[in-house]
Amino acid sequence: MKSTKQDIKRMQWENDPLYRLIRTIKNVMDRYYLDPLVGLFFPTAGDIFSSAMTLPFLTVSLFKIKSIPLTLAILYNMLVDMMLGIIPLWIGDLLDIFSRSYAKNYRLIVGFVEGDKEVIQEVNRKAVLTAAGILVLCLIIYWVARLAVYLTSELWGWISGLF
Repeated sequence: MKSTKQDIKRMQWENDPLYRLIRTIKNVMDRYYLDPLVGLFFPTAGDIFSSAMTLPFLTVSLFKIKSIPLTLAILYNMLVDMMLGIIPLWIGDLLDIFSRSYAKNYRLIVGFVEGDKEVIQEVNRKAVLTAAGILVLCLIIYWVARLAVYLTSELWGWISGLF
């Protein structure tokens, strides 16, 4: 049985430690719901931890695959996940269960590695829109975070005023 160039490339990727790491992160964070659980029990730290878990995905997309559009798509998915995570009163953590950004990012990377033309074309076609979406999400995250801080301080002031 003769191996094709694509099969050899896939085997090299599957043996790569960074590729195995992102597969493990995807499984732990999305399949076993560690992402929403950490956010539920450690609200701000959970969002920071979840964002840090995206760094290996960004490393693979930027330095191994060398695709700016793919990196933008992964960054966009991370920011959507972060935005959902900072929505107060556990609503964001509940929404985070359904977001599954790590699985999306993993699927995009696998599509690029395996040369899936549909995935590559879609990511490349949406690159400019994704970049604009990143800017919009940054503004939304800023305002939601400010709102969360304001509401928390108002709630604390109200509770302390009771005593």
